[in-house]
Amino acid sequence: MTSERTRRRPTIDDVADVAGVSRGTVSRVLNGGHWVSPDAHASVTAAIKQVGYRINPHARTLATSRTNTVAFLLTEPHHLLFEDPNFSVLMRSAAAALDAHDVSLVLIMASNQDEQRRAVQFVGEGHVDGVLLVSSHANSRAFLKDIQRVGVPTIACGIPLGFERKFGYVAADDQSGAQTAVEYLLERGRRTVGHIAGPEDTPGGIARLAGYRAAMGEAFDERLVVAGDYGRASGAAAMRELLDREPGLDAVFAGNDRMAAAAIEVLRGAGRRVPEDVAVVGFDDAPVAQDTEPPLTTMRQPFERISREMVRLLLEEIDGEPPATMVVPTQLVERASA
Repeated sequence: MTSERTRRRPTIDDVADVAGVSRGTVSRVLNGGHWVSPDAHASVTAAIKQVGYRINPHARTLATSRTNTVAFLLTEPHHLLFEDPNFSVLMRSAAAALDAHDVSLVLIMASNQDEQRRAVQFVGEGHVDGVLLVSSHANSRAFLKDIQRVGVPTIACGIPLGFERKFGYVAADDQSGAQTAVEYLLERGRRTVGHIAGPEDTPGGIARLAGYRAAMGEAFDERLVVAGDYGRASGAAAMRELLDREPGLDAVFAGNDRMAAAAIEVLRGAGRRVPEDVAVVGFDDAPVAQDTEPPLTTMRQPFERISREMVRLLLEEIDGEPPATMVVPTQLVERASA
């Protein structure tokens, strides 16, 4: 036994190393030995005794201790659960995917330090088998570190900033999608393209700004970028600021559809025709995209697929597989705003 193992509690990974098998094989032995050869079973059993592995009462991979429950952990303010339809689509689709495996979904809101402390305690006490982490901000690193510390399988929606190699995740290809949206505007003769960016501490906000910058190339102008918070009010404020900075603006790419919808309202109130004077493109293809006047051209995020893939990767990790990542493409949806 190495000196490292004497300083900490032996883990499944230690057993796998000594037995010369995968982590998943150890997990299957602990879960009853299904689909494990007799030789592998004997090697794992011997390794368990050698390293002194003891069953952790909170281990997610043990069938006898599973709760058949997964947490949908949302780190946004409560009101956004109802105001931003993307969250409800993600949660509903995740619940449907889990239902096929007879697993329940519980919602945990963790937008402030007290809620995050309670969330870590709840998860760490073994009430859930895994976590679907939604909307992690860069300033949530202490919280993510606590989630990592309790050792419960976790799959993030979007790249978990600072924890890219610690958690599995499923993300839309935000940068490529944003670049496609801006190139679409440029190919149609638009030259002065502003960007209403998402929050600067979120993976989507960062990646979509990078895509905008890449598409603009040498024409990139920092004055034509104003950050919002994905809410309508921030989109309206950003649009007014862009018009003040550059009255000759002829196109806008917004980091999400809610901000794009607000931008259209501001433009029409300022006497600018959409798309004749200013073309507008959003991101998400949320329900609001079809309710604007004119209907909004946007980049579609496949939220239902993202939820299904998050559930698939999480259940695999609960069964003992290592964390995995997946990036899914976005799709341009042409409507009348650009």
